[in-house]
Amino acid sequence: MATIALSRTGAQMPTVGFGLWKVTRSTCADTVYNAIKAGYRLLDGAGDYGNEKEAGEGLRRAIADGIVKREDVWVTSKLWNTFHAYDHAKAIAKHQLELWGIEYFDLFLVHFPISLEYIEPSVKYPPEWWGLDGKVHPANVPMSETWKAMEELVDEGLAKNIGVSNSSGAIVLDILRYARIPPQVNQVELHPYLTQEGLIKFCKTHGIAITAYSSFGPQSYVELGYKGTAVSLLEHDLVSQLAKKNNKTPAQVLLRWAVQQGLAVIPKSNNHDRLLANKDVLDWNLPEEDHKALSKLNINLRMNDPSEIDPRLGIFA
Repeated sequence: MATIALSRTGAQMPTVGFGLWKVTRSTCADTVYNAIKAGYRLLDGAGDYGNEKEAGEGLRRAIADGIVKREDVWVTSKLWNTFHAYDHAKAIAKHQLELWGIEYFDLFLVHFPISLEYIEPSVKYPPEWWGLDGKVHPANVPMSETWKAMEELVDEGLAKNIGVSNSSGAIVLDILRYARIPPQVNQVELHPYLTQEGLIKFCKTHGIAITAYSSFGPQSYVELGYKGTAVSLLEHDLVSQLAKKNNKTPAQVLLRWAVQQGLAVIPKSNNHDRLLANKDVLDWNLPEEDHKALSKLNINLRMNDPSEIDPRLGIFA
């Protein structure tokens, strides 16, 4: 299953993409270029990652060198929390396209169902979670206003598909009540420590594809100061055993666990060999007993929880 068909447009979203979260600006252009050269055809970015300009440089270099055409590469980006107001959402999407140096996003997502006070991009970009005073400032912008802007990006050809990220079933249900264009994708943290079976079933029922991020669990958060007691999934005894049994790497086993559920994945690696290995998750299967064993590792461990930044942002409470 090399692609996942989105329900509204039939667009074929690559199942395995290259995630741009935490890819440093200084290396991002080369990393993106090499990922495309290695065969990746989905780039998963966001305004909050702060590297869209450099990612665009890598993409344009690959196009200039004849490796791909623009239509061959699926570019995903995301709307940050401070731009949820109607005018701000449309303006920043256009700014992000300018940073990438492209005319449209294949997929544009609402990064979090959280609205924060606007910060002028010329003052600070990306604005991150905190205002200029270092404090968190929630804003009362309803998702209906934000979604209206998202739909108009589709109308204007600036986004081929739209969706959400970090959204529970309750948030998605609310959007579906008024959406003229329903969300096509929900990108969420999902790994054997956080299996989210209920959300997967809910989204599939409503024709919404799921992209799983942080497929390696705590490993994605070590450099951000993760101090929890859960062992890295890449070093977990069971994962290591299954990798040896199936003659795969631990990373491949974890990615295959998600892909086998009909989910897309967006791993990142600055190591070229691992970058290539992470793509090899489409033409083999984990035995059912191995898949079930991995799912039993679930402890509902969520690492990307905004309530840890400010309890008023408890979208997963």
